[in-house]
Amino acid sequence: MARLLELDAAGALTTAHVRAGAQVGGVNVRTVWRWLEAARTEGRMERRPRARLELSDQDWEALAQAGGNMSVLHRHLKESRGEVPSLASLHRMVRRDLQAGRVLPDRTVVRREREKQQTRQALADLALASPRQADAAKEAALRLPRSAPTAASAVPPSGESGALAGVALPTGAQLVRTSSVRAVSEAVGQAMPAEGAVCVFGDPGRGKTAAVRMTLGEIPPGWKVTWVPVPVRPSVAGMRRAVLGALALPGRFPHTSALADAAVAEALGEARVLVVDEAQRLPVPCLEYLQSPWHHPGTRITLVLCGAGSERALSRLPQLASRVGA
Repeated sequence: MARLLELDAAGALTTAHVRAGAQVGGVNVRTVWRWLEAARTEGRMERRPRARLELSDQDWEALAQAGGNMSVLHRHLKESRGEVPSLASLHRMVRRDLQAGRVLPDRTVVRREREKQQTRQALADLALASPRQADAAKEAALRLPRSAPTAASAVPPSGESGALAGVALPTGAQLVRTSSVRAVSEAVGQAMPAEGAVCVFGDPGRGKTAAVRMTLGEIPPGWKVTWVPVPVRPSVAGMRRAVLGALALPGRFPHTSALADAAVAEALGEARVLVVDEAQRLPVPCLEYLQSPWHHPGTRITLVLCGAGSERALSRLPQLASRVGA
C-alpha cells in the first residue's frame, strides 16, 4: 500500500499496478481501490480496529459462581450492561479467553475466597476503628436518607470530598476503599497489636502511599504516626538525621550517634507507626539501622516499609525480611 500511494502521489498509478497489488495480496481489485481511498482520506493503511467486547473480572467471577453456566452469565451481562451479544457470541468469547490461558475458578474456591475477604475486612475494621469513630459512623449512617447509594460507604471519613493529607486529587475525584486498600488496612491493623512490620510494594503510581495514608487516618487513640522520608542515596547518618527530623524532637541535633540513637529510642517508647516511604532506596546498612530501634526492648513500633521495589530492598536483609508479617 505504501508503494501504491507513492505512485499515486507521483501521478503514475495505473490500473495495472492496482491489479498486480490485488493479485499479490490475494484480494479483489475493488478492495485495493477501497484501501487506497481510505489511505488518501484517513491516512490509514491498516484495518480499522473492530470493537471487541471483553469480560471483566467481575463477569468471570459471576460465571464461576454459576458453575460455568453461560445462560446465567448472559442474564448477568443484560442486567449490568443492557446491550449484550448473543449467547453464541458469548460462548465464542469465553472459549477464546480460555484458549488464551484464562482459568475459570471452581465455584467452591470463589465462595471460599469471598468469605476470606469478608473475614479479613472485618479483622481490619476491628483493628483500626476506634469506638468513637464507630459511634460517629453509626450516627452518620442514621442521618443518611434511605435512598442514599450504598457506594457512599466506600468514601473515607476524611471530609466531604474525600481529601486526605499528603494525597493530591484531581478536581471532583474521591478516595474509595478498593480491595487493595482493604488489604493494606488489614495488614497494618494486624501488625499494630503485635508491633510487627509490613511491606507495601507495587508498580509506580498504583496508590501505595495513598492506601497507607487512608489506613493510618483511622488508627486507634494512643497511637502516633511518623513518616520518615528516605533521602536520595541514603547513608546511615542520613537516615539517622531523617528519623530525628521526622520525630521533631526538641533541642539541637545530638553531636554523637550514641546520643542520637538514645533520643530516638526514648521518643519511640510510645505506641507509634513508623512509615518509611521510598524504602526501595535503602541499602543494607540503613535497613539494619531501622531494625535496631524496632528491636529495642523499650520501643513500641509498627514498621511500615512502602515503595515500588521495597520488597527487593528488604530481601537483601533476611533477618529483617523474615520478621515482616505481610
